[in-house]
Amino acid sequence: MSNNKQIECVIMDWAGTAVDFGCFAPVNAFIRAFGEIAIDLSTKEVREPMGAAKIEHIRRLLRMERISRAFKTAHHRDWNEEDVVKLNQSFEKFLFATLTDYTDPMPHVVETITFLRRQGIKIGSTTGYTRTMMDVVEPAARLKGYFVENCITPDGLPMGRPAPFMIFKNMIDLNVQDIDCVVKVGDTLEDIREGSNAKTWTVGVVIGSSELGLCETEVNGMPLSELNTQIAAVRQKMLRGGAHYVIDSLSELPGVIERINSLFSTI
Repeated sequence: MSNNKQIECVIMDWAGTAVDFGCFAPVNAFIRAFGEIAIDLSTKEVREPMGAAKIEHIRRLLRMERISRAFKTAHHRDWNEEDVVKLNQSFEKFLFATLTDYTDPMPHVVETITFLRRQGIKIGSTTGYTRTMMDVVEPAARLKGYFVENCITPDGLPMGRPAPFMIFKNMIDLNVQDIDCVVKVGDTLEDIREGSNAKTWTVGVVIGSSELGLCETEVNGMPLSELNTQIAAVRQKMLRGGAHYVIDSLSELPGVIERINSLFSTI
């Protein structure tokens, strides 16, 4: 590293990080899709693979021992790839029915990203959503004040998260040449693994995250001591998962970037 480096690019996740407080749009759609084939999912089960490409998310759910057993009990056979495709079609049906309702920017996101953009930082993004899904989310979020310079989906790439390919594609599109100058921001362990695999700086966001799994009303109504206990548990989970920094909300991101930039000057 040279001491004249600065962070040039922030790569944002979408649901649970930039929009959709608590990441509820995909959760609800997965529960309804599996319900159609007589399998009840818990929100905890649904959230475990969150951040992965959605069809891969379905595979990971079906591989879970309890869910695999429930499928066999309900259908008298093991699941197969044809079931994955059908579940994905059902998931997309339920997701698209409500997706525009889950495009409100998270607290502090618009102001923070505007501030970083004025500092000359490029804003890219990665997601577990497909391109067709993002064709709904992006314009709806833009109308509410949030937009990015680049949005990469798993479509057409060898793998989605936790592989680093979406981050690398952002760097190509945005002409960012040094991985040291990139910060990946997300709300799931898959986001953190994606950043770790790309060798970027990686920042986890807790409040509004899928890992915390609370809606804004629940966060605002919860006793502070209980909320802080839950936040601390998610923070430790993200740090153990490889995050360089974990912040409560995106308002703290400029301070993290300042800290990283100051580290460059000491090397």
